[in-house]
Amino acid sequence: MSEKVLVAGVGMIPFNKPSASGTYVQMGSEAIRRALADAGIGYELVQEAYAGYVYGDSTCGQTVLYEVGMTGIPVVNVNNNCSTGSTALYLARRAIETGAADCVLAVGFEQMQAGALKSHWDDRPPTRERFLPILRGLTADMGDMPQAIRTFGGAGREYMAKYGCSMETFAAVRAKASRHAANNPLALFRKVLSTEEVMNDAVILPGVMTRLMACPPTCGGAAAILVSERFAKKHGLRSDVQILAQALTTDTPESFNFEKPSMLDWVGTHMTQAAVAQVYEKAGVGPQDIDVCELHDCFAQNEVICYESLGFCPEGGAEQFVRDGDNTYGGKIVIGPSGGLLSKGHPLGATGLAQCYELTRQIRGTADTTQVEGARLALAHNLGLGGACVVTLYGGN
Repeated sequence: MSEKVLVAGVGMIPFNKPSASGTYVQMGSEAIRRALADAGIGYELVQEAYAGYVYGDSTCGQTVLYEVGMTGIPVVNVNNNCSTGSTALYLARRAIETGAADCVLAVGFEQMQAGALKSHWDDRPPTRERFLPILRGLTADMGDMPQAIRTFGGAGREYMAKYGCSMETFAAVRAKASRHAANNPLALFRKVLSTEEVMNDAVILPGVMTRLMACPPTCGGAAAILVSERFAKKHGLRSDVQILAQALTTDTPESFNFEKPSMLDWVGTHMTQAAVAQVYEKAGVGPQDIDVCELHDCFAQNEVICYESLGFCPEGGAEQFVRDGDNTYGGKIVIGPSGGLLSKGHPLGATGLAQCYELTRQIRGTADTTQVEGARLALAHNLGLGGACVVTLYGGN
């Protein structure tokens, strides 16, 4: 019989621009200290640790953890692209659930460089090399644009052509993110934007994307302390938030169909659909039961696409979902109360654990200015192309 997995403590530091952040050591260790303080325990009680980051040398996790304590525990470094933080959480959750440990730390951090994401290796095959002809063929007109823009811009363009969605819908999603972030003191961008301001920003992809529709490179750190129910009782820890279900999926051949190539397939819709289906089935709930969601809005286009992949609206219904205000306070479900990746920021290794931070506080009812009234079930969606998708459902214990 599997153990209940409780979120005993969470910690997060304010996200910042690369030019204004501390080092990954400072950011990661501070996030850990905050999570330990929130849980009300010392580092000596942590039995295992999983440290997530994308850009860094080997054993950066140990370098961060040694600033907090050196107790000889197992430390595992995790890299799963943009879903790295949630993958660290996934491994920590499994350690508790299987009974291998009773108190596990998951931490994510990223010290990013300014500018578009790029590989730091030019002497070996790139990831997904075998499938790159699909991307290059479908976005050949985008020339030398960064791959992330080609990827999500291409998917957004395909979605518009398939369902008649307007560019204004993407702009409205970005404006919604700014309104939510205005209430989050840890978010990078807190200026409220109108749909018109987003539309009138510098054009990245004509008719599809402006600069404000893309999340910025961001530095930051976040952490979570997961414990078993018996550990919580023994040490008098809070036990009001539980991970009810979680799934990690990777690509299937559907993502890379050379006969019917699709950018919507390329951006991980199948991974998302598979992961969320597993979570809904295990928890015995459906999308209509979710009160609040932090999803992977690395681009406004991806948020719109994910509304359908997560089951929040019917196929082709995302534009109406946005127009009806069903993605914000007062609607069917509050998407990205933190401001999401678009406004809060996206330090790759920390993102999934920042989602955990926000949604844990939502379930506790302590999210202050971002609180969703009566939040009972909270869903996190963290996507890493290459690929890995983690979906996590939080609820009260």
